[in-house]
Order: sequence, then C-alpha cells, then structure tokens
Amino acid sequence: MLFITADYYALNHVIVPKYLAKRKYGIFISATLLVIVISAWLRTLVAIQMNQHFFGNALTADFTKIFFNSLVNISFWVLLITLGKMLADRTQTQRQLEVLEKERVKNELDYLKAQINPHALFNSLNTIYGHIDKTNQGARNILLQFSELLRYQLYDCTAEKVSLGDEMAYIRNYIAFQRLRKDEKLSVQCKMENINNRLEIAPLLLVVLMENAFKFVSNFSCKENSICIRIDTTGSVLNCSIKNTIDSANTGSTKDSGGIGIANLKRRLELLYKNKYNLTARTDGEMYETHLKIDLG
Repeated sequence: MLFITADYYALNHVIVPKYLAKRKYGIFISATLLVIVISAWLRTLVAIQMNQHFFGNALTADFTKIFFNSLVNISFWVLLITLGKMLADRTQTQRQLEVLEKERVKNELDYLKAQINPHALFNSLNTIYGHIDKTNQGARNILLQFSELLRYQLYDCTAEKVSLGDEMAYIRNYIAFQRLRKDEKLSVQCKMENINNRLEIAPLLLVVLMENAFKFVSNFSCKENSICIRIDTTGSVLNCSIKNTIDSANTGSTKDSGGIGIANLKRRLELLYKNKYNLTARTDGEMYETHLKIDLG
C-alpha cells in the first residue's frame, strides 16, 4: 500500500498534469512506467530484506519472482485508482461546464430582456420628436441628443471594444446634454487633444467619471461652479483628467461619491486592463480631481 499510494500521488499530482494534460503522451507513458518499475524494484528489495531478517526465508526469496509480482500488483492498483480518479474528475468537470452553460444562456436571455425596454424607449423618442412643435427647436435638440446617447449605448456598446473616436463622440454628446440640464452658473470646459482614433477602448468607462463630476459639482450662488475635462493620448496611453468644484461642507460625501458606478468602474478596469491602468482621486476641499490612465496597446 505504501508504494501504491506513493505512485498514485506521483501520477496524479506530477505526471498527469505535467505531461498528459499537455498531450505529451510519449513522456507520460515513459514516466509512468519508470515510476512503477522503480517502485516494484524498491518493494522487491524491501520484501527480500523482510524475508531474510524477520521471516527467515532467505533461501526462498526469489528476486525475479517478487519483482514480477510487485510490478503486476502495483501497476494494476495504481492504474485502476488513477483511471477512477480521472473519470471522477471528468464527470465533475462536465457538470461544471453544464452549470456554466446554463448560466451563460440565462445571462444572455437576461441581457436580451434588458434590451427590450431601451429599444422601445428609443423608438418612442423618435415618435415624440415628430410631435414636438417645430418652433420649439430647443426641445427638439435636447431630444435628439438624448436619442443619440441612447443609440450609442443600445447598438454600439454591444461590442467588447469600440474605436476611441466613437467613444469621444459619445462623450461630447454626453457633456452637451448635461450642459442643457444644468443652469448657467456651471462652467464646463472640455479639451480633447491628440486623440488617436485608431486605438480601441472598452465602452462607457470614462463617462462614469464624468457622471460623478456632474453629480457632485458645487452649486454656489455667489461664485463659479466649474468642471474641467481633459483627455489626450500619448502613443497607446490614454489620459483622462476631470476636475470639479465642490462644496467644502460636502467634502466627506464627495470622497465616497460614485457609489455603485465607481465600484463597477474599478472592477471593469481590473478585469479588462489589469496592470495596465491607474486610477487616482484627490481633493483639497475646494476641487475634486480624478485621473485615469490606461494603456490601450
């Protein structure tokens, strides 16, 4: 049992994962036979010593016979146990794959269901646009901008990555729409420089930081409220810096601002750009600044 156990662990923890799993069949067979032969040889030596010193059967200790019996015995049990373990692992893996497939189908169905309402809303917006009086150009423009934002999220963002140019166009529309929602006391500056439109980026990452800025920007009546957005690329590296004025009375809440949105952003960055991004945030009590740097190469 000692030699059978040792061979079993050698096969299942070293030889199988190192050679069989990598389809190195020749080395796998050679290594398996070598381990079994060595074990049979060691068992034969131990058996002969036991016969000589404990059982007094030195004359009947036939090395060849004991070695052959050891070889057959160890081979049978080791291979039987190993095959059983491999079958059990395969069955478990198959069950896990079935569970993952069911979850994938469920997630896909949930995603398709989630698209129904936005799609219906998008079509409804076109109908509403047609019923707005043509003299009310402001309302028609607002609706057009909102429709464009929705169209991008509904159709373009289904891909894993989009061109940086398309993402910048979406951001411009988002900023323009937010400007219409805010009053004239808010100053919004946006600079996009040296944008490499050939680069690709996962959609709707930067807009989370902008949502945060518009949500928590100050609302002073006696001094300027401002948001400053700067985006540029250097080679394959994208830099996004956003500053917004804050009310010092709400500094504590601003540090924890964003809630689920910021948490999801960090999780997406970790999954999509692990070790290729840097996200920082700081405040001096009057301004809140976030900086995101991503290597898109």
